[in-house]
Amino acid sequence: MGDHTETIEIDFDPSAISLEQLLNIFWNNYQPRKDGYGGRQYRSLLLYRNEKQKDQARCLKHRLEEHLEIAIETEMQPYDQFFLAEEKHQKYYLKRYKQAYETVLELFQSHEAFVKSTVAARLNGFVRGFGTLTELKEEIYFWGLDDHDIGILKETIKKIKW
Repeated sequence: MGDHTETIEIDFDPSAISLEQLLNIFWNNYQPRKDGYGGRQYRSLLLYRNEKQKDQARCLKHRLEEHLEIAIETEMQPYDQFFLAEEKHQKYYLKRYKQAYETVLELFQSHEAFVKSTVAARLNGFVRGFGTLTELKEEIYFWGLDDHDIGILKETIKKIKW
């Protein structure tokens, strides 16, 4: 348990969103752990793939520290490897809504495709409290789904008591 840190790996298209935009999202959602809770598993960590990413991250971090007038305790290290979490931790919050979880899972050809999907990630975040139902209904059209799957998701969202 104590030999890992929970992270996410983001694959992104730099023509759609820049690294700077992603880093700003990351840094602007930073929450210091004032009580020291969690240890290594929950430390704030940013992994970079090259020196350019490292320099950009450090620059933006420094700028935010000056603006907030606090030290940001996020560690930065070179990317080495990434392991998916155990199955029981995949889409943990979405699984609490069994009907929604099972319906969404059926939209994918494999469990791996489900785990890597924007749809599952976004719904997992939504049920954890990130975003509103109105926002979710508007976002569906940007997830790369066909009209049939959009219809299924809209009906599922309507039926679930969130």
